[in-house]
Amino acid sequence: MSASAPISDQVVPVTNAQKQPAEHLRRIIGTPPGALVKLLTRPVFAFITWLSPQSRDALARFVGNLAYTLGIRRRVVMDNLARGLPEKSDAERRDIARGAYINMSRVVLESIPGGDRLPADWGEQGVVGQEAWDALRARVATGQGALLVTAHFGNWELLGDMLIRWGVGIDALVRPLKGALNTRIAENRLGCGAGLIYPRGAIQEISEAVERGESPYMLLDQALPAKAAVFVPFFGRLASTTPACAVAAQRTGAPVYVVMGVRSGKGARFRLEVEGPIPAPAPGECADPVTEHTARITAALERCIRKYPDQWMWLHRRWKVQPPAATDAKR
Repeated sequence: MSASAPISDQVVPVTNAQKQPAEHLRRIIGTPPGALVKLLTRPVFAFITWLSPQSRDALARFVGNLAYTLGIRRRVVMDNLARGLPEKSDAERRDIARGAYINMSRVVLESIPGGDRLPADWGEQGVVGQEAWDALRARVATGQGALLVTAHFGNWELLGDMLIRWGVGIDALVRPLKGALNTRIAENRLGCGAGLIYPRGAIQEISEAVERGESPYMLLDQALPAKAAVFVPFFGRLASTTPACAVAAQRTGAPVYVVMGVRSGKGARFRLEVEGPIPAPAPGECADPVTEHTARITAALERCIRKYPDQWMWLHRRWKVQPPAATDAKR
């Protein structure tokens, strides 16, 4: 099968009339699936869309339990949990691990379907951090954008959908995508009304989005190469983290809010938890304000994850990149 060509010119129409991103942010950049993969995955995606929410959730629980039982990446998960949550017992960490596998399966199966992916009562699950949420919505109501940070927690895809339905126009920071699953998820992001911002020129795009009244939406819990990262504490260890949010806050003056969708009960129901604005250091307060601000934002993510650890993606090798000084010391 020949190599697939980039799809940088693919534009997906927006079906949500509430908020529309800038036209140039409605593109999927990456490597699309080949013709055979498209043919094979189309009926799979159609089947998952056809399933009732209850059946989809039951399937997710089965797949998650199976992946845990088979030990797929389980060594990574258990090592992360032992280092990150040493106060927990072995039994507690095993329960958290199993829950993380189930949650990851739910994310995939909830994010694939076409059409309306949220239950009728999606907006009735409550809000924790009402004052912060009111401040964010008040800012958006004046036509100003904010900087939104979340994690691979709950279902970050459906959380974005929820924010748009609440009138918060978002532009998600993403990497160029590969494969049928990632392409499908990107199509659904655009279909619900989100824009996509890619790494090249991201800071400028973020700044322009804020000026347009859109709110960049960033996942701040992925490891980056050391040269592109700042290192901040996360569950007791330094983790390489993108400084993009702190740099953008410094340039635009836009407030930073941490937004998390906490899974409540069975199915695609999420309670919104909001913290912020997360203040940047005052002038002269510290030597490296970008790193300090990133650390404060990351600490807010950690606070939420600690409350619901089974909803975070412990399968990710979050601490695989070491600070340069630590790397040099090992040589």
